[in-house]
Amino acid sequence: MTASSPLAQHPMSRVAPKLAALSEAVLFGDIWQRQPLSPRDRSLITVAALVALVRSEQLPFHLQRALDNGVTREELAELITHLAFYAGWPAAASACTALDAL
Repeated sequence: MTASSPLAQHPMSRVAPKLAALSEAVLFGDIWQRQPLSPRDRSLITVAALVALVRSEQLPFHLQRALDNGVTREELAELITHLAFYAGWPAAASACTALDAL
């Protein structure tokens, strides 16, 4: 895992280095690079899933990754607003808090 990898500073790297290595090689090295979806598309999908499933702990990492992949803050805010009607207000409110903290 290199210093520029997505998980280099993540606690997973210290706690479960093999899980981090597999995430880096398989998830980010293969799945996130597959066509026809772009990393930007995958970020939108991932953030939507995390918001809908109320996975607040993973959300800041993937919100930042989405920004790094070209998704705008306005698009993320609209995604959260849209999901409020499908995933619930508490899930959307938690996601707003996470986005605001970036």
